[in-house]
Amino acid sequence: MVATKEFQVRVKKRERVVPMHPIVQHNLPLSNLDLLLPPKDVGVFLCYKRPSYSYRFWSFELMVSTLKTALAQALVHFYVFSGDVVRNSKGEAEILCNNQGVEFVEAYANIELCELNLHNPDESVEGKLLLPKQSRVLSVQATELKCGGIVVGCTFDHRIADAYSGNMFLVSWAELANSKPLTMMPSFTKSFLNPRLPSSYDPSLNDMYIPISTLLPPRENNNETPPCRNDPLLSRIYHVNAKEISHLQSQTNGTKLESFSAFMWKLISKHASISQNEPKVASSITCKMGIVVDGRTRLVINKGDNNSMHKKEIIGCYFGNVLSVPFGEKKLSDLIEKPLNLIAQDVHEFLRKVKSDEHFRDLIDWVEVHRPKLCLAKIYSNGRDDGPAFVVSSGQRFPVSKVDFGWGKPIFGSYHFPWGGNAGYVMPMPSSKGNGDWIVYMHLTQGQLEFIEKEASHVFKRFKLF
Repeated sequence: MVATKEFQVRVKKRERVVPMHPIVQHNLPLSNLDLLLPPKDVGVFLCYKRPSYSYRFWSFELMVSTLKTALAQALVHFYVFSGDVVRNSKGEAEILCNNQGVEFVEAYANIELCELNLHNPDESVEGKLLLPKQSRVLSVQATELKCGGIVVGCTFDHRIADAYSGNMFLVSWAELANSKPLTMMPSFTKSFLNPRLPSSYDPSLNDMYIPISTLLPPRENNNETPPCRNDPLLSRIYHVNAKEISHLQSQTNGTKLESFSAFMWKLISKHASISQNEPKVASSITCKMGIVVDGRTRLVINKGDNNSMHKKEIIGCYFGNVLSVPFGEKKLSDLIEKPLNLIAQDVHEFLRKVKSDEHFRDLIDWVEVHRPKLCLAKIYSNGRDDGPAFVVSSGQRFPVSKVDFGWGKPIFGSYHFPWGGNAGYVMPMPSSKGNGDWIVYMHLTQGQLEFIEKEASHVFKRFKLF
């Protein structure tokens, strides 16, 4: 493995960027789907080359000024990012929209863009290009590099926004930096996700979600991450050629994501089987794979309203979490022996069951019945002791090419989410080149990553920026 070049990051300035026009202070309750997310931070970073000759007037100081001015404008519309997470009388999290602003960090890193080993974000990104969020809902870091390039990083509270919402914010921020009107105005109408009266749900949801209190002994009834085992979870970034993605899909009748997920399921299972010293034990172990499903295209709003375009507009602009995490569970032997097309059919089947308005309404009601208990997706706590488990979250709508603040498009962008559970996490995203290639962020055990690099080296290439 290529060693990461050692470099230091010097924080030059910390300040708070507040909305250009403050709103009236108020409390905004989280939706039932927001309440399913643990208090975890999600990072995203974008790398920009030194502005070319056509952008010769740009300096780091001017870039930062542009970022802060546009951020102050964006916070007028995305005001939840300038608030605080507080507890209500029931002990549940909600947003205090108080115009307190966003932490903005200016930093300098004594390394050139071409020297960054982004294949290993644990060393090159974590705690450097994405400093820990000290407080609040969102923090932003602009890091000047020795070559004149810049890395813009954001860290936000996942309870407040999913990736779709984060993408909406990034695009709007860039549009305002270029004095363009917003193409999408965020909606915070949480009533769109209100539970039904009376609440009812399919019992199968009890197998998908679980109260956190049932996962730990009573004296440890909290959200602490389970202790790390001998094989630590690490983050890595890979490049996958468009031809390899198409080849995987050609072996199945599924979508690219279904085919890719089936391939990952097979790889993780094969590694688990090889890792077992006793074949009889290995034959009884299962492997779980979850896939994050966005409910925005599934939910139906205002069923009496025949204006379908109006419905799509409301759903598309909704800011918050609209996610479900169904998963499949199969014996290692079945996943190893089955051809890829049959595994892809299994993936398609467990996804089909949740791609409906009814499923998401049921999920909202399930949370309502269990409130104020904190709950989360069951697969988040699975893995290690009861067989491997991981989640695939599609980042195909990551708008990397649209986040141009005025000095050129990013040459690379990725989410960074070492989420802290026992289960692994995999997120494929489009390459900034726009040629159909994928960038795949993985947060898996060291053993799993080493096996994948050996077994599927033709698919997963260690990412190199240049």
